[in-house]
This record gives sequence, C-alpha cells and structure tokens, in this order.
Amino acid sequence: MSKVWSISVPGSTANLGPGFDSIGLALGLYLKLDVSLQEKWSFVHHSEHLPAEVIVEEHLIYKVAQQVAAQYEVALPTCKVEMYSELPLARGLGSSASAIVAAIELVNVVCDLQLSAYDKCVLASEIEGHPDNASASVCGGLTIGATLPNGELHLLNEKNLDACFAVFIPDVELKTSEARKALPNSYDKAYAVHGSSYANLLTAALLKHDYALAGKFMEADLFHEPFRAKLIPNYELIRKLAKDYGAYGTAISGAGPTVISLIHPSKVANFVKTMQQHLPSYDIKAVSIDSLGVQTTVHTTNTSAK
Repeated sequence: MSKVWSISVPGSTANLGPGFDSIGLALGLYLKLDVSLQEKWSFVHHSEHLPAEVIVEEHLIYKVAQQVAAQYEVALPTCKVEMYSELPLARGLGSSASAIVAAIELVNVVCDLQLSAYDKCVLASEIEGHPDNASASVCGGLTIGATLPNGELHLLNEKNLDACFAVFIPDVELKTSEARKALPNSYDKAYAVHGSSYANLLTAALLKHDYALAGKFMEADLFHEPFRAKLIPNYELIRKLAKDYGAYGTAISGAGPTVISLIHPSKVANFVKTMQQHLPSYDIKAVSIDSLGVQTTVHTTNTSAK
C-alpha cells in the first residue's frame, strides 16, 4: 500500500481595481496535485495549461518545496507529482501563487509540519512578494492583507460573499514582471490619497455586501489600471459592454491580461452567453468564489503485484 496526497488549490484574482497588492479573492478554478513518494523526483502534467516539457530542477513547485524544507530544516523525500490545472499561465488568475501554495502544502503534508493557515500565508507572501493572491489561495474567500514595517503580516478573511464573477481570458500572456514595468516609480501625494480612499471604499463595500458600490470603485483605480490599460486587449470595450449587460463593475484581474466583472449570481449565466457573442475569441467563464482555500485529502493505493 502507498499513500497519495491530493492537494487542491484555488486560483485567485487580485486588486479588484484599487486594492493594489493587498486584496485577493479565491476563485473556483483549481490547481490540483496528486503526490506520492518514489525513488526520484518527477512531475507529470495533465493539462493544456501546463508546459509540456518539464525540467524538475527548474519547476516552480520543486524549487519552492526545497526552499520551504530547508527553512524548516526537514528532509523532503523524493516525490512523484501529477498536476492538473484550470489556470492558464500568465493570465492574472494566480497561477504562480497557487503553485507556491501547492508547494508549501506538499512539504506541510509529506513532512508533517502541521503548519497553520497563517504560517502558510506568511511563507507564500514572502515568496510571492505580496499577500493578495497567495493568502486568497490559502484561506479561500476574500482576503485583505498588509505587512507592517517590522515584517508582521496581518490578514482579514471574509468568506460570506454572495457575489459572482465572469472572467474574460484572452489567448495572450502577460507576465507580472512586464506589467509592473508599466507602473510609475512614484505618485503625487494628492493622487495617492485619492487612490487610497478608493481602495478603502471598495473594501468597505465588499464587507457590507454592497456590490453596486463595490463595482463603482472597482472601476476607479488610480494605482495601476490607468498605466496597464494599454497592455490589456479590448480593455475599454469589455468595460463598456459589461456595464451595458448588467455588471456592477469590471477590473483587470491581477496584472492581466484577463479582465474580471462583478455580477449578481442570478445574471451571470446569461451575461457570459451574451458577452461570448460579442467577444468570440475570448474564453469567458462564470466563476464562483472558493470559500475553502487549499485542501488536502489522503488516500492509499494498492501497489502490490497482481
């Protein structure tokens, strides 16, 4: 008998407009791993969203897992990792953050570290560089995170949200590093104050379940969308069409190029159908909010000869 750990990690959207590098939301699109022990490391990809060629030593999950094991001074056994993903790479749906969280969970369960959700968030945020996508993938639901000057991470997690989203996924990639190059090095004080106030109102509206107000502030960002808009295919067209067909608001998902609309659950199916007619080259999906975060189940398989 051999043990298999099945790890499920939700993808995520970040920012929701003005919540730059601090607001994350777990989405019902998943990265899944089946992990078993074997004599040498191997990765098997079972999704069109994952690279066909695999070099173990360059694999993000392998590198993060080794980093976490070294940090906790544990011996990480060699593993076979079978991967399934609903998250296209470099599209702003948290593919790298979900892989980081998956790697942390792999070490956690295989080495029995018994990490808390907060421990996982701290690790993932340090590796990712900010808490938005990573904390959402760990915790599920809406997460709002900030790190104090002393390095202490604080998170607010809200799972009770009755909203739904539609994502517009184009057939082009945009790496976060490239999207960050479009941003200014500094902001005028008055400009930054306005941007911060918009993030505050977005947060308050989401927590009060005032989605119409949240939608207004999703579209009021000053920190990144004005500078990244030119990198996002059909940015203005999608925002206009989405508003015409009932969306509360639309924003770039993470660094893009995916765009995400907030919409009432009762309207999302017709909304997606209608928008697909206007944008046939896009993969447009209704996505729910994942409320569970990273999950692991353990089962055994019979490996004896027959």
